[in-house]
Amino acid sequence: MVNLQEHDLKYLSDFRRGTEKLIKENRNSKNERPPSQQPRKILTTIALPYANGPLHIGHIFESVQTDIWVRSLRMAGHEVHFVCGDDTHGTPILLKARELGKEPEQLIQEMNIDHKTDFASFNISFSHYSSTHSEENRELCEYFYQKMIEKKVLSRKSIEQLYCPNDKMFLPDRFVKGTCPNCASVKQNGDSCDVCGATYNPTELKEAQCAICGTAPTKAKTEHIFFELNQYKDFLSGWLKGHTSEETSKKMHEWFTEDLRSWDISRDDPYFGFAIPGEVKKYFYVWVDAPMGYVSGTKQLAKLKGIDFDQIWRDDKTYELHHFIGKDITYFHTLFWPALLKTADFRLPSFVHVHGFVSINGEKMSKSKGNFVMGKTIAKHMDTEYLRFYFASKMNSSRDDLDFSTADLAQKVNSEWIGKITNLASRGAQMLIKNFAGQVVSMETAGAELWKNVSQKLQTLPDLYDRLEYSKAMALIRDVADEANRYFDERAPWKLIKEDPEETQKILSSTLNIFRLLAIALAPIVPKYSARAQKLLREENVVWTWQNLNAPVTHFQLLTFEPLAIRVEDSVLQAIMEETKLLNEVQPAVSNTAVGKPANAVAKAPSAKTPAAETPPGEIEMEDFLKVDLRVAKVLQAEAVAEADKLLRLKVEVGGVEKQIFAGIKKHYDPATLVGKQVVIVNNLKPRKMKFGMSEGMVLAVEGEADSGGEKLFVIVPTGLALVGGRVK
Repeated sequence: MVNLQEHDLKYLSDFRRGTEKLIKENRNSKNERPPSQQPRKILTTIALPYANGPLHIGHIFESVQTDIWVRSLRMAGHEVHFVCGDDTHGTPILLKARELGKEPEQLIQEMNIDHKTDFASFNISFSHYSSTHSEENRELCEYFYQKMIEKKVLSRKSIEQLYCPNDKMFLPDRFVKGTCPNCASVKQNGDSCDVCGATYNPTELKEAQCAICGTAPTKAKTEHIFFELNQYKDFLSGWLKGHTSEETSKKMHEWFTEDLRSWDISRDDPYFGFAIPGEVKKYFYVWVDAPMGYVSGTKQLAKLKGIDFDQIWRDDKTYELHHFIGKDITYFHTLFWPALLKTADFRLPSFVHVHGFVSINGEKMSKSKGNFVMGKTIAKHMDTEYLRFYFASKMNSSRDDLDFSTADLAQKVNSEWIGKITNLASRGAQMLIKNFAGQVVSMETAGAELWKNVSQKLQTLPDLYDRLEYSKAMALIRDVADEANRYFDERAPWKLIKEDPEETQKILSSTLNIFRLLAIALAPIVPKYSARAQKLLREENVVWTWQNLNAPVTHFQLLTFEPLAIRVEDSVLQAIMEETKLLNEVQPAVSNTAVGKPANAVAKAPSAKTPAAETPPGEIEMEDFLKVDLRVAKVLQAEAVAEADKLLRLKVEVGGVEKQIFAGIKKHYDPATLVGKQVVIVNNLKPRKMKFGMSEGMVLAVEGEADSGGEKLFVIVPTGLALVGGRVK
């Protein structure tokens, strides 16, 4: 497919000269790793989602962050195995199963399928997805336990627990309900309050009751098994500094001002989990077998793919091991888990990457606030790559929290991804197909120079992705997209085509090649989008790597153009949040959105004035319709006409021609919201001289009903990637 002519190659001769300098200049982080000259072997994991409910947006955030990292490393030629699975044990699983009238095994099997489906909808490229309820995991737990005994790091202590005299059983945390000792909220769990967030011991709960029968519990003593974490204090203090960020290491060292507390690794019956060998009605605490799922999942993967398991988990010289987690479980992964691994003579993580929490429109995510967003709700209403793109634009290597703002998402997707990046492909490809039978030729001089500069700048991307600095990567992509759009606008091929078709064809070919660089750059973030770009560019059988940034593609034929991505509408994002409220059982007095309907299927009472209530106009002939020249125009400027109650003055571009149009939509639109949008206009309407100037067309709009009630005009906006100046047929 790539047939570089001699005149193409001259633009590549000095291509790599500045690349290494750019990469070095971009490396200014204290915790960065130098770029590896040799292929790396890596095992990476994310925290195992708990199997008592579907995935929420926090799970999606972590999986997307890791998946982008994994995909970029694979594009660089490294061997990367991405392992995850369900965390399936513990009291909440037992309670949820009882609530649903199911056996725990049935519940976790169903949730495993549900989680796999949700992750797949967000294009997460796992190598293997498993479950902690496996024979491999049981064997590992028992092996680690035996090592604890051999190394004398266990102790036994008598503790006081709540006991139900009616059911004759000790009550784990979640088997107790009562009043929060901190805020006095009723019907709270035995370990934490859903209202104020306080944590406490079950014995501190006021007016406690057994969650099974409602009986007031008594206190009784039981013997538990403890892991003496303090024996590893000096080791962990040194290990933290090289295997976590400076921020995380400093935070964890706050625990080192005193002895590290012993860790209770046992739980009493009833419990859903693995029985402790040699004990009666004692089970491993879920935080023993949950991280063990990383190891057992790898063991299953090794059997499936013929990988050497011991090279990954016994020897730290061949593979890197990376954990991606949220900051709420840092203690388990940077203190308890490394100590367990060292006890069993297993290798330790190369690095533990810690991210912050996700808030929703500026508020903490909470079911009580009605903003606990589920992954499947997002996937139901919109292309999930919108969220991947949005998250990437805000992600970095810090522990800072990230806010999911629906307004911000719409702006970034529509303005940056669709308006700046995708529009390049649309403008270039459609003109090539229409005017030059889709033939892509050599780039013209200025275009080739720009391509070379853009390609050099994008050489820093693998490093930025590797360091999790996605927001910097996105800023770079956005900047070069701006350069490409300036080039297209300055060269104005829609004007030049009449004077110099040959040069125009080269400009369009240059534009497409620069877009191709952007599509490669975005491949780790929006892989399905990049696959569509490959199809457009006749590279669907090519596996893009970072090496593909090094040469353009020329002398081939585009066949057809299909929209690569479309704008995300406000109604879609509103539907997500409205359905979220319903699912969280926090419903407004009147809800306009029915769960299960498409994003635009809003149930409203019929208006007194609807199209059905009006007398339809008389029939017209096809010849009459064809006289109307409907075109897609881009709004360049919009302002209110001070002397008029209804009019906005719009400056639009259509087919390279700028026009002034007065539209009677002043009451319905803030002028600023229209700038940059595509609209449909009557292009051949006879110009009309008005008091305020000449109106050279008409913007099409449709009557509707505003969310607050009353009538509203909605400007008709193309939902696909329409070509500015394209005719509406």
